[in-house]
Amino acid sequence: MQIATSMIIPLILGLTFFLFGMNVMSGGLETMAGGGLERTMKKVTANDFMGFFLGAGVTVAIQSSSAFTVMLVGLVNSGLLDFSSTFGMIMGSNVGTTLTAWLLSLAGIEGAWYVEVMNPSFFAPILAFFGIALQMVSKKKKRKDLGNILIGFAILICGMDLMSQSMESVRHLPWFTDFLASLKNPLVGLLVSTVFTGIIQSSAATIGIVQALALAGGITWEMAIPLVLGANIGTCVTALLGAVGTNKNAKRVVVMHFSVNVFGSIFCMILLYALRFFGVSVLTTEIAMVGVAIIHTLFNFINTLLLLPIKKLLIKFCTWVVPDKEEKQHTVFLDERIFNNTPLAISECRRLTNEMAELTRVSLRKSIDLIFNYQQYTVDQIRQEENLSDKYEDKLGTYLVRLSNNNLSEAESHQVARMLHSIGDFERIGDHALNICKLAEEIHEKHISFSEDGKKEIGIISDAVKEIINLSIQSFTNDDPEAASHVEPLEQVVDKLKKQLKALHISRLQNNECTIELGFIFTDLLTNFERVSDHCSNIAVYTMQLPSDMLDAHKYLNSIKSSSNSNFVEDYEMYKSRYALHK
Repeated sequence: MQIATSMIIPLILGLTFFLFGMNVMSGGLETMAGGGLERTMKKVTANDFMGFFLGAGVTVAIQSSSAFTVMLVGLVNSGLLDFSSTFGMIMGSNVGTTLTAWLLSLAGIEGAWYVEVMNPSFFAPILAFFGIALQMVSKKKKRKDLGNILIGFAILICGMDLMSQSMESVRHLPWFTDFLASLKNPLVGLLVSTVFTGIIQSSAATIGIVQALALAGGITWEMAIPLVLGANIGTCVTALLGAVGTNKNAKRVVVMHFSVNVFGSIFCMILLYALRFFGVSVLTTEIAMVGVAIIHTLFNFINTLLLLPIKKLLIKFCTWVVPDKEEKQHTVFLDERIFNNTPLAISECRRLTNEMAELTRVSLRKSIDLIFNYQQYTVDQIRQEENLSDKYEDKLGTYLVRLSNNNLSEAESHQVARMLHSIGDFERIGDHALNICKLAEEIHEKHISFSEDGKKEIGIISDAVKEIINLSIQSFTNDDPEAASHVEPLEQVVDKLKKQLKALHISRLQNNECTIELGFIFTDLLTNFERVSDHCSNIAVYTMQLPSDMLDAHKYLNSIKSSSNSNFVEDYEMYKSRYALHK
């Protein structure tokens, strides 16, 4: 009972506060990073030095190497990053995570008052006060995030103090002395630290406990080194769990993360045994909190220097552990590992929405070209692309609806709503592309053809449709309201063309210049062309609307047409002249 009250309960409570504070602080830092994080990561490719500094910087920002590695797994799994480019970022992340140990080591400083004010235990309550004040008073999201960071740091330091006190209260008990004695065996220390870190999934917490032991006294350098190495190995469990159900490249990221820590630990353990063999006296002296931070930092820096020259061999090893297998056909994948990082999740949805937009554009152009240049393999491609378009809409729609329930800023909410509206239009354009493909297939199978006037008329309206799909997709993917503003005038021209061509077709029917069978196909083509232009108009409207506008395409279009918009009139007249029917 005495053991429970003096050590176990305070230790568990301190560890709980430590992990909770770390989580709160990491969440605030990650949110404040905003959408710049994923944009920066996309720029880092095969440059290991850039990757190293990026990995270190991001991990310093979010204070979790495990979270960063899981993020890498998700990005590689989604195809946003290449597996081989993650080496530098993983090594940088391992170095970046050592900042926590250096911050915690300040808790062990003593001296004059101007030295002790640097102790986090002194200023943590002040930070907590300002954090609470920002949460209660400020209305700006970034200031509230800053408040979360301050509160999280204060809770983390409180947990560290509780763990240190629990260690101090039992340091002279016989059973605790026996436990410390068992840690003098480096392999036992390594195993205990690895298992413990794997269970709690936080190397920072394990390092914190080691520092608490150092502050209480009784732990030596030779005992601390294996505990620190085990913490670095055990933290790989988080990424290992995060890789379940991912593709081969994402699994290779986890193998690399695990391998670099294991290989580095093996080297350091061999070095430790060699130093013990030669009786280096410093190993048996008590270690301070700052000494633990030094071990943690040196291990990761030395590890980076050792493995950088053999990066290619390491990549081959990971490829051997996770071999290539026959890949399934292209599919749509949104990784759950990045869902809680809202800016990153929105960016990934945007990337896939742009892919869907380009797929739709290519598919429509192929179907239009089939009308006069039939190719069976193109028909098969369009059918596959239409199925893929349906998958895009299903996966993106479900993911975006869930994402909209997150705590979004006004700009983020607008982006999500815009994508939700647009993917429906992209999917419908894909359906019309398939409809046009089927009509071309019918023309080919029945060996029928349009008259020269019919071919010319279809050529004119199909050129207009090709231009409007290019304009709308370009404006959407580039987020260009100026380009989008040219879509609606062209849509009006396509509508007028449809009416004119329908009237000419009826005239040919009355003069027996066209068959009823060809007439049905001609009319269906015009209908699909006109509906494609309608969906292009919707997409352009969503691109032009500001976050403060309601996403109502018809209402927005009416406001544009009813106003005296000289640009609209000029564009309409230009397109009307470009796609005029010459009799």
